[in-house]
Amino acid sequence: MATHSTHETHQTRRRTRIDDHLPVDHRLNTVYRVGAGLMGAFLVVFGVFGVIRHIGFFDTGGASVVGLNTNGTLSVLSICIGLLLFVGMVVGGNFASTLNMTLGILFLLNGFLNLSLLDSDYNFLAFKIQNVLFSFVVGLLLMVFGMYGRVGSTLPRDNPYWRSRHPDSGDPEPARRDRQDQVR
Repeated sequence: MATHSTHETHQTRRRTRIDDHLPVDHRLNTVYRVGAGLMGAFLVVFGVFGVIRHIGFFDTGGASVVGLNTNGTLSVLSICIGLLLFVGMVVGGNFASTLNMTLGILFLLNGFLNLSLLDSDYNFLAFKIQNVLFSFVVGLLLMVFGMYGRVGSTLPRDNPYWRSRHPDSGDPEPARRDRQDQVR
């Protein structure tokens, strides 16, 4: 009986994975990893430069690093998000893709939020318009890197995401191998 209940618990945990139903494609994995790595590297560099300048943690005075306004809070937050993107780069696969898309959406929402807070007392991240534009650009790039090869109306039939959405259409791989054998 104890073995049976342990087995059920293991199966329940296994079903709770978010990306379990998504296919893994190694060619697309490179795109997800490169996107996460590039954005993560820039955010870490930006954050480190901000921390080195010893700017106040909630200072909204206007210290500039790499052309963007920053303070201690934004610098530390940038380092944390950059490191999270590095984790996505190392793990790769669907995790990196989903992480890129999620953080891309959060960057876009952050841009809109801070756009509304630009001239207010609630601008505790010391955002200026160039930070808002940067947030929009990074958000869009992360979303493109995360969605690459996963969405679109013209995905090729050998794309794993197309195959997972059309499971009853048959596997195009054997037909391609047959054609390649006929050409030889």
